[in-house]
Amino acid sequence: MQPRACWAGLTAGLRVVLILYCWCCLGLSFSPTEPLTRLSAPQNLRIHLYNLEQVLRWDPVPISNLTGPVLYSVEYKFLKNNWSTMTCVNCTRIAESICNFTAAHDSSCFPHYFNISLRVKAQLGELDSDWALAPWFQHFRNATLGPPLDVVVTSLDGSLIINFKPPFKVEPDKFDYIVHYWQKEGEKKVKGPFPSQSIELNDLKIPSEYCLQVQAKLNPSHLNDPLFGQLSNTSCLEISFAASAKFQQVMITILGIFVLIFLVLGCYILAQKSQGLIKSYFHSPPGIPPQIKEFLMEPNDPILEALDNNSSAAEDCCVSLSIVSCQEDNQDDLSNNLSDNT
Repeated sequence: MQPRACWAGLTAGLRVVLILYCWCCLGLSFSPTEPLTRLSAPQNLRIHLYNLEQVLRWDPVPISNLTGPVLYSVEYKFLKNNWSTMTCVNCTRIAESICNFTAAHDSSCFPHYFNISLRVKAQLGELDSDWALAPWFQHFRNATLGPPLDVVVTSLDGSLIINFKPPFKVEPDKFDYIVHYWQKEGEKKVKGPFPSQSIELNDLKIPSEYCLQVQAKLNPSHLNDPLFGQLSNTSCLEISFAASAKFQQVMITILGIFVLIFLVLGCYILAQKSQGLIKSYFHSPPGIPPQIKEFLMEPNDPILEALDNNSSAAEDCCVSLSIVSCQEDNQDDLSNNLSDNT
C-alpha cells in the first residue's frame, strides 16, 4: 500500500507543476507588447571607391510592425575634426540606403589626400538608432584605379602604335602607362612607364601576332607609393611583311616625287642663268642667201644678159636696177673668201 500512495502523490505533484507552467506560458503570450524605444543601427556599411567614384552603402534597417519610411542621415569627419553634416551632397534624411558623394571630390568637402570617416543612423518619426561607423579611408590610397579607355592598336612598318585615353582627368597629379605585351603563345614582356598616351613598340618579330594590355599608374603628389590600375582588355594584332613593304613603297614614291621636283627646279634655274649661252649654241650665225652667194661665185651668169634684154620693155613701168661691179681683183678676193667659207 505504501508504494502506491507514494506513486499517487508524485503524479499529483507533477500535474500541479504542469498546470502552473501552462498558466505562465498563456500569461506571457497574452501580455501586452512593450513599446519600441529605439531602432536598430544600420549594418554592413561598405564604401565603393573606383576612379573618382565615392559611394557609401548599407543594409536597410528592419522596422517589424512599424509603419512609415525609415530615413537615414550621414555625417563625416576628418582625422582630428568633429562630426559634420554633409553640405556638398544631400545625404541627410534620405530614404535610400545609399549615399553617393562622388561630386564632393570637386569641392573642399573630401580632398583626396585627407583621411575621412563616415557614420550613418536611421530615423523613423521620433525614433532613431545609434550611429553606425564606417572604416576611415583615403581616396587615392584605397581606391581601385580602372584601366585606360579607348585603346586603339595599329600596325605600322613592323611596329605597334598604341593610342588611348586616361582613366579620368586628375590635376595636379599625373598618370604614367605600362604596356604588357607578348607574342601569341609566348612569354609576356613589360615596357614602361611612359608619360605619353601614344606608345610605339619596336623590335618585334615579323611576321607574327602580338597581344597587349595597357595599365595606368597614378603618382599622387602626397603619397610615396604610386597607385597601379587595372589592365585594359586584351588587344591582338598581326604584323606582316605586306604592311612593311607597303610602307616602304609609299615612302619611295614620296621620295621620288620630291627628287623630281628638285630636278625640275634646278633645270629651270640653270636655264635662266645660261639663257645667252643656250641661244648661241642652238642658233647658227647669219649667212648670205644661196642665190646671191651663187651669183658672187659666178658673176658672168647669163641671167644678167637676160635682165639687160628685158630692161627696155620694162622701162615704162619698172624702175631700173643698176649693179655696180667691183674690180677684178676685189671680185677674185671675194670669190676666194666665199670658197673658203663653204
